Amino acid sequence: MPPPADIVKVAIEWPGAFPKLMEIDQKKPLSSIIKEVCDGWSLANHDQFALQHADSSNFYITEKAQNAQQLHERIQSSSMDAKLEALKDLANYSRDVTFAQEFINLDGISLLTQMVESGTERYQKLQKIMKPCFGDMLSFTLTAFVELMDHGIVSWDTFSVAFIKKIASYVNKFASDISILQRSLAILESMVLNSHDLYQKVAQEITIGQLIPHLQGTDQEIQTYTIAVINALFLKAPDDKRQEMANILAQKQLRSIILTHVIRAQRAINNEMAHQLYVLQVLTFNLLEDRMMTKMDPQDQAQRDIIFELRRIAFDAESEPNNSSGSMEKRKSMYTRDYKKLGFINHVNPAMDFTQTPPGMLALDNMLYFAKHHQDAYIRIVLENSSREDKHECPFGRSSIELTKMLCEILKVGELPSETCNDFHPMFFTHDRSFEEFFCICIQLLNKTWKEMRATSEDFNKVMQVVKEQIMRALTTKPSSLDQFKSKLQNLSYTEILKIRQSERMNQEDFQSRPILELKEKIQPEILELIKQQRLNRLVEGTCFRKLNSRRRQDKFWYCRLSPNHKVLHYGDLEESPQGEVPHDSLQDKLPVADIKAVVTGKDCPHMKEKGALKQNKEVLELAFSILYDSSGQLNFIAPDKHEYCVWTDGLNALLGKDMLSDLTRNDLDTLLSMEIKLRLLDLENIQIPDAPPPIPKEPSNYDFVYDCN
Repeated sequence: MPPPADIVKVAIEWPGAFPKLMEIDQKKPLSSIIKEVCDGWSLANHDQFALQHADSSNFYITEKAQNAQQLHERIQSSSMDAKLEALKDLANYSRDVTFAQEFINLDGISLLTQMVESGTERYQKLQKIMKPCFGDMLSFTLTAFVELMDHGIVSWDTFSVAFIKKIASYVNKFASDISILQRSLAILESMVLNSHDLYQKVAQEITIGQLIPHLQGTDQEIQTYTIAVINALFLKAPDDKRQEMANILAQKQLRSIILTHVIRAQRAINNEMAHQLYVLQVLTFNLLEDRMMTKMDPQDQAQRDIIFELRRIAFDAESEPNNSSGSMEKRKSMYTRDYKKLGFINHVNPAMDFTQTPPGMLALDNMLYFAKHHQDAYIRIVLENSSREDKHECPFGRSSIELTKMLCEILKVGELPSETCNDFHPMFFTHDRSFEEFFCICIQLLNKTWKEMRATSEDFNKVMQVVKEQIMRALTTKPSSLDQFKSKLQNLSYTEILKIRQSERMNQEDFQSRPILELKEKIQPEILELIKQQRLNRLVEGTCFRKLNSRRRQDKFWYCRLSPNHKVLHYGDLEESPQGEVPHDSLQDKLPVADIKAVVTGKDCPHMKEKGALKQNKEVLELAFSILYDSSGQLNFIAPDKHEYCVWTDGLNALLGKDMLSDLTRNDLDTLLSMEIKLRLLDLENIQIPDAPPPIPKEPSNYDFVYDCN
């Protein structure tokens, strides 16, 4: 006779004990079932235990559906205290995807939006006498909404204008309530990023003027969410609206407010704020893309007038010749001579120099800005070079065009911001025309370096390489102002660059003589084993990874670490970024190393194929890797930076008995090999090692010098 339908047989295991096959009555409460299981192994405190799936999901078995139904009813209670407690529980439970699915299936999102649209108004009459309660209730409601939407189950396109208006109004009404303000800003950011229709509606409801005051406060988290909303509006704005929005930001003095209240505030800038500042920096520079990709029209008189203005400022022509045929020839000859002095490639028609994109018209814009705002420096550079011998003159026109192109490459003008980068430069927030000022400093550097190198026209590319190195080295120090950047460049003369290069060459010197090569070959396995142990030790310490999605950048984390015996990977979700190591016993999930089939990277990762938005981002692709196990199991990672990416891919490959192929391993191997060889050859300092052994000398004419000890 078959068993009742509600009775199932389940294998249950407990660490250190034999598994048991038990019959479970599904009609019983889960707590009763857990008590029976614990009694079978004589385990006390059954309320502290839970059942967990032993498959790849490792999900805990809970009564989520029942909890979802109960909470759905409780948040509609007429009792304010009961409603508040229910919303508090909802905000907590909504982080769980299983619960979220059940609650959403009960039309829970609609219920929350109705409460925001109209339900909260019921309680505003009581707000004066019970304001803390009302604030907490709204905060928990918005928190639950944010957590539920973050699972990506419900489309953002389903929300009404009334809901958007209500959320936008909270940005002004609850400026003093950090919790409500933070969640309102987060919702607005997600709406803009995830729906074109909602972008238009949000843009109508929220203005830059309403957001600016939140940047002038002292709470960095609120400032971060505020800049995130501004970035989202900037990013999703149509091309014809972006410049208009940039003008509004300039009118509202956004740059100076950020500089004063964020960058120069008396506190450290956290990673999320650094990322949002980086995004704003990229979006601002991307406004230059249109000019960068616009070719000059040689027939456009307004554009040709800019070139005439450059000539006028440099040479200050006294008077225009008469319009007779003879004077026309004379004027044409004079213009050709002056354009040559200005350093254009095409002396007859310099407009042709600006038909290449990039940098297009952006180069001409920079030259005119330099001529007008730094006139003395401009005239000095042009006249200096026009008085030199032809072969030693630094061509201002050609240099400006190539320099503009180089600066666009360095700042990645035209590229979308990365999801993971936080490389912002404070100095670009110190001036309204920071790119033009950046150019002005660098064109003077180029002229100075040209003279230091005693360069000729044949050395043009060499000079540009040195200038790029000078700029990159100065930028890596993160100068706080353009003046500080200029000062850094002053200390990076051509002579100093040569010294740095020589020092780096000496540190990375690769001896090629046969004895040294043999010594390297002998030492290399020991060094590789040392690197392998270091990688595995780092995996044992573990790393905190950020959870990223294409919808909204969030501070959600998970942690992964290798067991000390190198046999199991422990991992699990975290509420916040940890301070130090996370203990193994606090990580709920585990993966035996023996079950790992392969480690894949970049575009071969399953999560890169699934998430189209991330797939388009080159920097995220470079940090992505996945562990494949069983038939279809996968554990997906996006490393916090390139160093951690190399450490983890090296360590995982070492666990699988494969070669460590990362750039970090190559650099470590070269460095450690060089150090080890230099240590072993300390006694041979300044002695040239021959490629071949020295010849055996001829026998002496006599052996009278030999002494017989016997």
